[in-house]
This record gives sequence, structure tokens and C-alpha cells, in this order.
Amino acid sequence: MKKIKIGLLARIALAIALGVLVGSFAPEAVVRVMATFNGLFGNFLGFVVPLIIIAFIAPGIAQLGTGSGKLLGLATFFAYTSTIIAGFMALIVAKNVLPRFISSSSGESFENPEEFLATSFFKVDMPPAVGIMTALLLAFIFGIGMAATKSDILKKGFDEFNVIIEKVIANVIIPLLPVHIFGIFMNMTFGGQVAKILSVFAIVFVLIIILHFVMLVMQYSVAGALNNKNPLKLMKIMSPAYFTALGTQSSAATIPVTLAQSRKTGASSKVTDFTIPLFATIHLSGSTITLVTCAIGVMLLNGQAIEFNAIMPFIFMLGITMIAAPGVPGGAVMAAIGLLSSMLGFNETMVALMIALYLAQDSFGTATNVTGDGALALIVNRFSRDKEGKPDVVKS
Repeated sequence: MKKIKIGLLARIALAIALGVLVGSFAPEAVVRVMATFNGLFGNFLGFVVPLIIIAFIAPGIAQLGTGSGKLLGLATFFAYTSTIIAGFMALIVAKNVLPRFISSSSGESFENPEEFLATSFFKVDMPPAVGIMTALLLAFIFGIGMAATKSDILKKGFDEFNVIIEKVIANVIIPLLPVHIFGIFMNMTFGGQVAKILSVFAIVFVLIIILHFVMLVMQYSVAGALNNKNPLKLMKIMSPAYFTALGTQSSAATIPVTLAQSRKTGASSKVTDFTIPLFATIHLSGSTITLVTCAIGVMLLNGQAIEFNAIMPFIFMLGITMIAAPGVPGGAVMAAIGLLSSMLGFNETMVALMIALYLAQDSFGTATNVTGDGALALIVNRFSRDKEGKPDVVKS
């Protein structure tokens, strides 16, 4: 008999449903058991986050330091610009739309249900080796240093460190996430707050899907205008990449399809062969829309004010922090946990809700990322041709 594999999204959905069900009748002792697990898992996650930042950002920046000069510069500039535009679009729309649907009931802040339960049976402190900002600074210093000195030995060490942390995420954190989310939703049901949370899930999910579509239309409108092509036809050409990413939930796994479809849009092989694998790592417009929108939803639920000046630096840092996010489902939100905690003040329960919200539509964010890669490849193709003094891209 073959074993039936249940995907991460299905496990998250099952964990939420079971958490709501069990929390409606579970005795306090059972809830305390899960509160103890949640405390241990949350502490471990806090310990690992700085290591994730160093392991992913340092080799990612070092990797950007190699490649074909001008083409690398153009690709990096447009990828980062697209990601930042996506973040600010999500901020503006979510800030104006979500408060109409999400509020802390009658000014009453959303609370961590563990705060009014009996205390955990025991706690184990797991202080991180370095703080979040220290980890970011170290990652930048080592990443830029490796790129500048072309230190192959140090880069190999960081690459191996990256593999170790990826295995921790894939084999420990991701498998235990559904259990953690089960405990959080059990607690919220026990505390009588679950109805509010689930309503937020539905509203945020719909808004994110709309923003994803708007972002793709914007990207292909620019690409089409620069290359004298119909943006709707370009989007149709790239649609196989979108639907492949929906199934794989991985930008890396979708590269062959993205590459093949990008060549059909008219971009040169030289440009697509270089930019598409690069964009799979550094261009995360769909994921950024999801993270920013989910973060605002969770903040509103917690009764926090949505300050533009507070979220703006978060978006700029998000574009850098997600470089070389791990090739596992939910990699972007894992890389962003440190920023959520240090810059937006997310506590353990808010982070857990953020992870659940993000993973609920991770495949749609990934699909938007890879589909947008085709538009950026066309934009880079146009500007690289101009720099070389060649004529515009061939007409449709």
C-alpha cells in the first residue's frame, strides 16, 4: 500500500479545523498541554530565526556579486523595484480597505488566549545566539565581503550552513507548524475568539488574490508597452508557469516552465537563461503582497494602529531579507519572522497567525512571483538591447 501524502496547505487547514473542534470541548488541562508545546516551539523558533537570516541572506548577497555585470545590475534593480512597488501597493490598499472589515471588537484588543489560561506546565528558555538586527548586519557584512573578495572558501562554508538551516526548517519547523497552529486555534476557541480570526482569514485571502492579479496586470502592461506587445497575450503565454507554480508551491521547481514560456514572449535566450533562475530567488512581488496584507490584518486584529512610517521600513527590509528564501513551502514567511518581531512588534501568537494566513495561500503568491518573472525578463531584455545599441525586441 502506498502512503498517502498530505500537502502542507491541507495539514494547516486540518490543524485549524481540529483546533476549533477540540477547543470547543477540551478541558483546561489539555489546553495547558498545548500551551506548553506552543511555548517550547515558539522559543525554538525565536532561537532559529537569527540563524535563518544569516544562513539565507549572506550567501544570497554573495551570489548577487557574481554574474554578467550590467545584466545582473538591471535584473536586480527591476526585481527589487517590482517587489517594493508590490509592498507599497499592498500597504495602501490594505490600510484603506481592511479597517472597514477588521477591528478589535468595540476597541477591545485581540489577546493571546494563553494569557488568561493557567500557566504552562514548564518553560525552557532558548535565548538566540544573536539579536535580529545583529544577524542582519552580520549577513550584510559577510555577504558583501564575500562578493567583494570572491572568497570561495568562506562562501562554501555559508552555503553548507544554508543547507543545514534549510534541513532544520524542512524537517523540524515545517512538520511541527500544523501542531503549533492546532494549539493556537485550540487556545483561541477556548478563549472565545476564534470566530473573529476565521472571518479575518476570508477577507484577507480575497484581497490578496485581487492584489496579485492587479500586480500582474501592472507588470505586463509595462512590459507590453516597452516591447510593443499586447499585455493580455503575454499573460496568456505565461499562464502555464502560473498553474505549474500553483501545484509545486516552488519558484525553483517551476523554473523550466517559466524559462520555456518566457522565451515564447520574445525575450532573447541570453536574457531569459540568466534572469529567470535569478528572479526565482530575488523577485517576490506576490509573496510581498501576501506578507504585507497579512501583517496589516493581524495588526488590526490586535488593535494596533497602521502607521505608514512604521511599515515603510519593513517593506524596504523585506525586499532584501527574502533574498534566497529557502526552497521549501513558506520560506518567505520564515525569512520574514525576524522583521515581524523586531520592526512590527509581533508576539508569538501574532507570528503563528501570520504563518497560518501566509501558508493558506502560499501557492498563489508563488504563482504570482514566477508569472511576474516573465514580465521582468522582457523589461530587462528591452533595456539590455538599448544599452548594446541593438534594435527593439521583435514584434508580436
